Amino acid sequence: MKIRDTAGWTIFIFGVLAFLLGIVGLIRPEILLSILGFEVIDRASRASSDYTIVFMTASSMASFNIGIYYVLAALNDVKIFYRWTVPFRTVTFIVFTTTVILGIAPLKFLGVAIWEFVGAISTGIALHMEGKKSIRG
Repeated sequence: MKIRDTAGWTIFIFGVLAFLLGIVGLIRPEILLSILGFEVIDRASRASSDYTIVFMTASSMASFNIGIYYVLAALNDVKIFYRWTVPFRTVTFIVFTTTVILGIAPLKFLGVAIWEFVGAISTGIALHMEGKKSIRG
């Protein structure tokens, strides 16, 4: 198990970041809310029908798991997984950008959209370049 190429590194780095942010959100969801530009309200001040912390915990668990998937895919050189991430991360960019444009999410949330798009583009370019290399090679 090792990372063999640039595409693998793009997947690995994203996986580690997603994993670490997942851990942060599981330990203290308010930190992620702050990073994303959402207003942070003390837990004691939240209404019983406010499920923000529950949702952030669920999202953090998803980030934790996805981070592990990406790391394992990179360490096992699962190229098909790399290819699948490019269009789906681009869709994530579009959806998250749209929520900011529509005023549903704060401007800082655009950082997540950009992170997804930069990751998709980086992996896509790396896969493309590696494909050209194998054709020539």
